Amino acid sequence: MKTRILRTAAGIALAAVLALPAGVQAHRQWMLPSATVLSGNDVWVSVDAAVSNDLFYFEHTAANVDNVKAWAPDGTEVKIENAFKSRYRSTFDVHLTQKGTYRIANVSDGVSGSYTLNGKEERLPRGTTPENLASKIPAGATDIQTAESNNRNEIFVTSGEPTTTIFKPTGKGIELVPVSHPNDLVSGEAATFQFLLDGKPAANLGVTIIPGGIRYRDQLNQIDAKTDKDGKITVTWPEPGMYWLNASIGGGREGGGAGGPGGPGGPGGAAAGTPGAPPAAAPRPAGPPQRRASYITTLEVLAL
Repeated sequence: MKTRILRTAAGIALAAVLALPAGVQAHRQWMLPSATVLSGNDVWVSVDAAVSNDLFYFEHTAANVDNVKAWAPDGTEVKIENAFKSRYRSTFDVHLTQKGTYRIANVSDGVSGSYTLNGKEERLPRGTTPENLASKIPAGATDIQTAESNNRNEIFVTSGEPTTTIFKPTGKGIELVPVSHPNDLVSGEAATFQFLLDGKPAANLGVTIIPGGIRYRDQLNQIDAKTDKDGKITVTWPEPGMYWLNASIGGGREGGGAGGPGGPGGPGGAAAGTPGAPPAAAPRPAGPPQRRASYITTLEVLAL
């Protein structure tokens, strides 16, 4: 009897997982601070970093934090301390010795693209950056097509009163600039954020916001927004808690080719080998690679 009950429960759980939207099962990277607003004279914040299906739950893999950096309110770089990587999560500490808002970020830049050599198209290898691009293209290559990619995963924490000095844009990739301070968010109240792409307002940018704790509820409760002509969105927070925010552009080649919008393997497209998909040997798309950029942050919303 007990075995039958367990099997039934397992079947119900599996059916529930399969019935969830595809986004629930997607792997998401994130950083989670122990707190976003702190006070005192000897202030530290601990940060967990991972990649998981369920937000802020450790069940897939630890994030790589080798490139994580932190900046104090006056713009000086702060040491990452006590970094440790386990199977499912990485952790590190930051000592907040100044009053104000700190930025903690993992930023990476790369280049994707292709070239033709001896009549054959070749792709740029993984790890190509603007700095080493010249060394990755062999002599005699023609029809060189490249596009830059930028990925930013960052959080903000404040010791004492919030400040805005740390929000000076770099002009590269997708960045958030404060209209509403990200460490001053309250449930039931509206907050406005502006997003920039390469230093200019990112109009019509898709932004996804998901509250944590999706492991313990049936609905994703995802909030989808589009930025206006000034790159701004306004969100009214439905409840307190930690929220994951993501915005991105690009993903393949222009013209709807493989990996691009509407193409095989891209959003809304069929994968090779499935009904309606082209054969695996289908020619690569002719269009140039798309500009790619992604932005991730974790926001804490407090109770009124």
